Amino acid sequence: MSAFPSARHFLSSCAALALILWLAPISRADEPVDVELVLAVDVSLSMSADELEIQRHGYAAALTHDNVLRAIANGTYGKIAVTYVEWAGTTWQRVIVPWTVIANRADAERVVAQLSAQPPDSARRTSISGALEFGSDLLAESGYEGTRRVIDVSGDGPNNQGAPVNLTRDAVVRQGIVINGLPLMTRGGFTSAYDVNDLDRYYSDCVIGGPGAFMIPVNDWTQFPEAIRRKLVLELAGSASPQWAAEAADHPPVVLAQDKPAVDCQIGEKMWRNRNWRLDNR
Repeated sequence: MSAFPSARHFLSSCAALALILWLAPISRADEPVDVELVLAVDVSLSMSADELEIQRHGYAAALTHDNVLRAIANGTYGKIAVTYVEWAGTTWQRVIVPWTVIANRADAERVVAQLSAQPPDSARRTSISGALEFGSDLLAESGYEGTRRVIDVSGDGPNNQGAPVNLTRDAVVRQGIVINGLPLMTRGGFTSAYDVNDLDRYYSDCVIGGPGAFMIPVNDWTQFPEAIRRKLVLELAGSASPQWAAEAADHPPVVLAQDKPAVDCQIGEKMWRNRNWRLDNR
């Protein structure tokens, strides 16, 4: 018997291979957008139910604001991809709005409808590092190709669970992702021994990172809707745009990332380890 396949066997194999290739799904290139944006929102138990609702309403109002829609329209592609995630402890992350393209008001209103479909939930502990890792995974699997990739993280306390936040921040930034922050220094929820008075400095030194990274502190919940709107405009317009310059000039401060941290990036973990009889759910 010949060691080589017969012509009939060869043609049969080619036909089978052609059929497999024909039936296989066609690989499509990722859809181009101006920005891939992960909105990562703290829902740890230090936040009251009212504050959780304020956050949802603030993001909903910002996403449909004329200035935000204008920033989207002025991009090269005129569209962004966004996902909304709520987070607490190391393994507690919930995608409330999956990846969705926003190119106009109707798109933004569809995102708002998903935000409003169910009430927010909350959970124990605060793992900013877990939220950043989860956000980077979402970006890796988004199905979009953004000119910029951004994780927008908001929270009312330091990292107290999971990997060190500054090390996680550095690893995420090395992937070409920018991390911006919204430290909530409102003291309107449940105060505890684990609050950090200079949370804005903590975010500036330990959380945000990447080219043009910035954070906008919120000192009162009445400031929250405006802060969200401003941050979205700055993220979507980009630091070289006239819209960025106008926002930064009209409504300071915008605090940029610091090269040399002055804050102890492990302060949250140390507070948690040094707790005594308190059973704190933050």
